[in-house]
Amino acid sequence: METALVQANDYLENCQRQREEERSHLLAKQREEISSLKAVVILAKENLDKERLQWHKENSSLLESLRIAKEALDNEKKQRAKYTEELMGRLKSLEDEMEAEERPKWDNKVQYLLTCIGFAVGLGNVWRFPYLCQIYGGGAFLIPYLIALVFEGLPLLYLELAIGQRLRMGSIGVWNSISPLLGGVGIASMVVSFLVGIFYNTILAWVLWYFFHSFQNPLPWSNCPLNENHTGYDVECEKSTPVNYFWYRETLNITPDIEVSGSLQWWMVICLASAWCVVYICFIKGIESMGKAVYVTATFPYLVLTIFLIRALTLPGATDGLVYLFSPDWETLKNPQVWLDAATQIFFSLSVAFGGLIAFSSYNAERNNCERDAVLVGVINSATSLYASIPIFSILGFKATTAYNKCLQENILALTNYFEFSDQNITVENYKHWFEYLNQTSPNEVASLNLRHCELQTFLDQSASGTGLAFIVFTEAVIEMPGSQIWAILFFIMLFSLGLSSMFGNIEGVLTPINDLKLVPKWIPNELVTAIICLVAFLTALIFTLGSGNYWVEVFNSYVGSVPLLIIAFCEITGVIYVRGMKTFSEDIYFMTGKKPNIFWKACWMVISPVMLMVVLIAYVVVQAQQHPTYPTWNPAYELFPKTEVKPYPDWVFAIIILLCVVPVISIPVVVVYKLICCGLKRSSNRAELNPYCNDGFEIETQEQKNQRA
Repeated sequence: METALVQANDYLENCQRQREEERSHLLAKQREEISSLKAVVILAKENLDKERLQWHKENSSLLESLRIAKEALDNEKKQRAKYTEELMGRLKSLEDEMEAEERPKWDNKVQYLLTCIGFAVGLGNVWRFPYLCQIYGGGAFLIPYLIALVFEGLPLLYLELAIGQRLRMGSIGVWNSISPLLGGVGIASMVVSFLVGIFYNTILAWVLWYFFHSFQNPLPWSNCPLNENHTGYDVECEKSTPVNYFWYRETLNITPDIEVSGSLQWWMVICLASAWCVVYICFIKGIESMGKAVYVTATFPYLVLTIFLIRALTLPGATDGLVYLFSPDWETLKNPQVWLDAATQIFFSLSVAFGGLIAFSSYNAERNNCERDAVLVGVINSATSLYASIPIFSILGFKATTAYNKCLQENILALTNYFEFSDQNITVENYKHWFEYLNQTSPNEVASLNLRHCELQTFLDQSASGTGLAFIVFTEAVIEMPGSQIWAILFFIMLFSLGLSSMFGNIEGVLTPINDLKLVPKWIPNELVTAIICLVAFLTALIFTLGSGNYWVEVFNSYVGSVPLLIIAFCEITGVIYVRGMKTFSEDIYFMTGKKPNIFWKACWMVISPVMLMVVLIAYVVVQAQQHPTYPTWNPAYELFPKTEVKPYPDWVFAIIILLCVVPVISIPVVVVYKLICCGLKRSSNRAELNPYCNDGFEIETQEQKNQRA
């Protein structure tokens, strides 16, 4: 057993030894093969290197030529790129120079500021703001007014000046460049500027009429004219007052209501033509001539206001007028109508959304601090309203005191004659004491005299605004002032200057978009274009020289510049901030002023101002929709004449009012729809185009074959 195990063990060792020998032999053989392969590879590599070296030696000249050619080609590409860059730079500079040459520029910064101030400061600062202060609690009205100025007026003014200066275009060009969908906003601004301009210049025609008559002595509105038989005074004048008669009959020759048109008043046609001629002369050379005119039209009203201020403060009763104006009634702040009127007053007073401010700022250099300009124009506009209120209500206080004293004098004369007192026994100073005494001792006799109730507060409460303040209340006060002709001449020159500087903005809001859109061929001079616009406006404004013209002026004044301007302003601020983008607009301002707008401006543009505009718009529409619109008429046949008879507008006039509110802004949705339709048609036409890389004939034939088989 052990022997067998030993033999088996020896056998296994022999087998293992044989296997190791075979393996070592195989490994040695593989090493020989690998070494031989390495030798072959090394030999092949040496042969390849020799061949490559030989090829390089043989083709070195060709490689050098290729390298030189490549370097030459690279140099040529660099030179071409450099030349192209220089050419593009020259082309851009040439375009900038051509644009700079074509687009006018202000002679200096003062011209630009005076023009903007003149456009913003208008007739409303003189006859609208003091009226609102009077009826809404005096100084208390300043609180909502200043809030509206800070959070609504100044942000909108800054936005318009900035976007016009950056894009250097008129209203239509600005909104088209921001987005083609906003092109209707510029058209709406242009239409509103035209419509406002035609009735605004009619007011200047009335001012000219009064100015021409201010040289007469005595003033023609100080006495009633004789009747046709020269046997007495005109009945209509006797029933009313000489001032009312001159305004309603001599100036307007007004009809009893708006449905009776009457005929053209030739004297008003002449005054209207004169007013448009003055506007054309000032605009004949564009901003070159207008820039010279604003030195007078924008500064002269301040000189006249200062003269009036000095004179008015010395008049008896001036203190009563100022106390009445600025005595605050804080309870009025609870009335929502106060806040609505404050917001609309500051909005319309700054003349935003007309397009005129955008046009004016487009003539600026691109690098100009438009933020400072906006704050300066806005503050000066509001300060002018306050400044004008002082002389206006000093004179109205003088008028109220004069009327109060005249009322007392009539009562004193009646008492003196009845009780046969000696003259100067009853005076203005002791009238109250005498009246109380006589009323106690002889009440029946005093009652039989039908004495007038004389109260100074009653005369101070007789508020007026607009044409009523300028052509009735103020002209009546001027009669009582020493040297009345001088004060009348100065007053109407001031009104004409205020209105003329505002007309510059209205006409610029029409002419600049027309020039920017290149609607008129270049061979037609700008003077002719301006003349055509003024002629069309004059012919359209002839409706205001009819007997019913004053009623139509009130319609245009109340509705053209209300809802349309609010809608345009809302579209402007949303278009700039949310279409162009707050980031892009901030970079624009940084490029122009060197600093980005602060958090106040951003908050107003993004949230506060749009919300305020929307609230004012909705509230205004709601207030107007609550009742059918009415208007005051001058009707001598009215039983309560000389009080004005309030009548509702006829249905056809009400339809015109709706059109005046809708037509100016209808271009905004129309342009949006038109652009979207054009975009959809373009996309569909692009899809319908044939593909040049496919054989449509084969495909069609194949499809027909399939149909036949089917």
